[in-house]
This record gives sequence, structure tokens and C-alpha cells, in this order.
Amino acid sequence: MNSFLDFVYAIPWWAWIIITLGLVAIRDIFLQRAHTITHNYPIVGHLRYWLESIGPEMRQYFVANNREELPFNRIERSWIYASAKQENNYEGFGTDRDIYAHQHIFVKNQLLAFKVPENHPNTQDKTFLPCAKVIGAFNKRKKPYRPASVINVSAMSFGSLSAAAVEAMNKGVAKSRAYHNTGEGGLSPYHKQGGDVIFHFGTGYFGVRNEEGGFSLDKLISLTAENPCIKAIEIKLSQGAKPGKGGVLPAAKISKEIARIRGVEIGKDVLSPATHSAFGSIPELLELIEEIAERTGLPVGIKGAIGKLDQWEELADLMKETGKGPDFITIDGGEGGTGAAPPSFADHVSLPWVYGFSSLYKVFQERDLAGRLFFIGSGKLGFPAKAAMAFAMGIDCINVAREAMMSIGCIQAQVCHTNRCPSGIATQNKWLQRGISVPLKSDRLAQYFKTFRKEFLEITHAAGYEHPCQFTMEDIHVNVDDDYLHSDLKSTYGYEKTKVPFMGMQKLMDCNYLGGKAFSGNQ
Repeated sequence: MNSFLDFVYAIPWWAWIIITLGLVAIRDIFLQRAHTITHNYPIVGHLRYWLESIGPEMRQYFVANNREELPFNRIERSWIYASAKQENNYEGFGTDRDIYAHQHIFVKNQLLAFKVPENHPNTQDKTFLPCAKVIGAFNKRKKPYRPASVINVSAMSFGSLSAAAVEAMNKGVAKSRAYHNTGEGGLSPYHKQGGDVIFHFGTGYFGVRNEEGGFSLDKLISLTAENPCIKAIEIKLSQGAKPGKGGVLPAAKISKEIARIRGVEIGKDVLSPATHSAFGSIPELLELIEEIAERTGLPVGIKGAIGKLDQWEELADLMKETGKGPDFITIDGGEGGTGAAPPSFADHVSLPWVYGFSSLYKVFQERDLAGRLFFIGSGKLGFPAKAAMAFAMGIDCINVAREAMMSIGCIQAQVCHTNRCPSGIATQNKWLQRGISVPLKSDRLAQYFKTFRKEFLEITHAAGYEHPCQFTMEDIHVNVDDDYLHSDLKSTYGYEKTKVPFMGMQKLMDCNYLGGKAFSGNQ
């Protein structure tokens, strides 16, 4: 034995390198056939695969210009990061954006901006910006809800996000008086850290699932009764990144905790079907909405990506006929994000937000229903100018997902589907999650929301208004094309939004105004 060790130690270090490379070369040529490049170019071929793996990061930091990247360019990410850290988020010397580009947004300012009077809510709190409408007020739900923030966290589940990320977000919304949509993974302990919650379920019915994998109304009733943080319920019909497609939660990602929260078995892949089993038609959907609202007392809404309008028209006709229906509709754009989706779906299925929402809004407005609904927009709207456009078109608040992730440290590595998220946000890897400081990241999400509301208010005041609900479609111009250079939203999309009743910010401070609360349990 000693002679063998002496022989090993006698071999110089450079010889070990040659031996190792020789073994790799033998493996590349004779022992694997999966990779042509490494077979034909042993050892050197590995460099190609390594460079390919770090290509997105190389382009992100060294190649792409400030306005070039997608889904979010460097300027957009930098604004979110600086806003979340309460750092300087200004830019100097003037815009570097091509203001003549297609779809560029212009907010028409008023000669004399809105002057905030003394003793106004915004003199004490420049970030105070609740929603003008109350969810569930029109349908006289037992527990109507007015979101205390016009920007909130969109549907992202525990399972797709890490426990630390979900906890940071919920504590962040509590600090910023916003709400947190659970996503379709069920209500976890990390969603119950003080923030208001919108409970969201999809075709898998996770968290409210019976033994056969179907929907259990009894479980939903018990869940809402035991968790007063739940302020509303959202039924997911589709999402922008993959409408009409189900999903698979691999057995390898199902921990005991996830299995318990979702109500699934450990060791088995879990299928989320493409369609619901609890209803199969629009009348059945309407019936389910009313039953849930009656049994829980909570407002109930639906979420969908927009494509064909025939079934939306059927829903609107039934609402007009019966006086019943969802209390809110969340409209997701085709540019929306997801943890994992086939490129064919993410790139091509469902309309972008502006086209989808404008088409849908007109369906309900033509039936005199737009005023009774609460509209939520979702799909890269987490920037003040985009939010101004969305409010001018008819939404009542926005949900943000990837913007919220960036505020707590997401670097847009675009590896959410691999379980190797380097920032610990979209992974179940315990080591990677340890990098998230929940107290610090919750502060950053809260600060991003507060900075957003402050700048959104400043844009609103520049346009001459007190609240964004007062924006009209004539207040926003967009570049259309080379022949018809620019126009307001009213001319571009062919409607003017229904006027939102608004009696001033001071009224929104009154907890009894319109039967809903300006602030909820996290007041």
C-alpha cells in the first residue's frame, strides 16, 4: 500500500491534468453517443456547451444595450431595483428611448397640474393610493373588499416560488397595504404573514381538492373561515403564458410540506388538467361563482387570457339577464410570465394585454356591465406610465409578478423551470433559498410598491387628476404606425371607458364608504 501511495505522490500535478483530460477524451469518444460535438471534438467540445449555458448572462451584462432585452430590459430592471432599495431611480441627460417607436406611450399633461390641498391624505402619505372601487359591492357580497393599493402581487404559487420568497412577499404587502394572490398552489403558512390574500385556484384545485382530485366546496368554506386574511377568491380559467394548457408537478419536487398544502401524494407526478372538472359550461361557471360567494361571503372573480370572445359574450349576456356573475375579472396578457411553458404557447397563444383587454372591456361595456365589475390588469404593467395607460383603458388595479420577484432579488436568469434559480426565488433548493433575507427583501418589495404609487400619483397629478381612476382614453396617446403616426387610446381602440364614481381621496379614507373598506385587516 505504501509503495502504491508513494507512486501516486511521485506523479507531478501536470501529469494528473493530462491523465484526467485523457480519461475525459476516452469517455467522449467511446462511452457516450448523446452529444455529437463532444464525440467529434473531445474535451474542446465541452467548452462549447459551457459557453452556451452562460450565453444569456453574457448577453445580459456585456452585449445587449439598455433597451434591447426581453422580457424586461436593463432600464426597466434597474428602475425596479433602485425603487426597491430606495436609491436614486432617476436618469440623466434625457431619455434614451426611441419615442417614435411603435406603441410608445405618451401621457398628456395639463398646463396647470393638480395641486394637492392642505390636509389632503397625500400630504401626510405620498404613497397613499387605494382603489376607487369596492370588489363585491355591486353584488352585495357579505364581505366586500376595497384593495388599499392599486398595485398588488399577482398569482405565484408556493412550489413554483420558494418558501422564503413567498414569505418575503407577504410580509412586504403587509408593510405596503397591498394584497397577495396565492397562485394555484394552495394557501401555505408563508402566505399568512400579515398581508391580505386573494385565494386562487385552478384546474388542480390544490388546497381545496377532494380525494379524487376534484373541487371541494366544503374545504374552501373551511379554509376561508379559518383564515380571515383571505379577502376574495379567484378562479383561474387560463393564464397569459400558457392558456388552455395544464401542467405537471414532478414527483421529485413534491416535498412533504408541498404535498400537505396542495393535498396531493408524495412520490407521484401531479397533473393539472387543461380544463376544469367543477364546471363544463358558462352557466355552470356562473352557478359555481354564486354558490362560492353565498357560502363564503367573499367576492369571487375569474382570471383569463383573452383570445376568442364568444364565451365571454355568453357570460356577459347571462350576467345581464340574471344580475349575477363574477365580482372581478383579472385579464392576463400573452406577454405574462410563468415558471415553465412551451415556447409555442408563451410566444403565440392569447393576445397581448392591450389588445385582449380592449376587446374584452367592450364586450361588457356594450351590455352596460363595465361599471359593476372590478377589472384587474396583469402582464408587464408594473411601471407608472404603463399603469396610467391601463387605468385609462378601464382597469381598477394591477397585479405584478415578475416585477415583484425583481424587487426581492430576481436577476432574470430565466431558469425558473430548472429548479436552479440563482437568487433562491423560483427554486425549492434549500441552499439557494438561504440567500434570501426575508426581513430585508420584504422591505424592498414594500418600498417598490410605495415608490411605484408615489410616481404614479405624480404622473396622475401632472395630468390634472387626483386619482388614476379619473384618466380617460383621450389622456393617453400611443404611436400607431408609419401611416397613422399617433393617436389617443379612444381613437385607437374604439371606445371610451365607463366613468368610475369618485368623490375624492378623503372619501377613500372613510371605512364605510360604499360598504367597503379603504384599509383591511392590515390597516
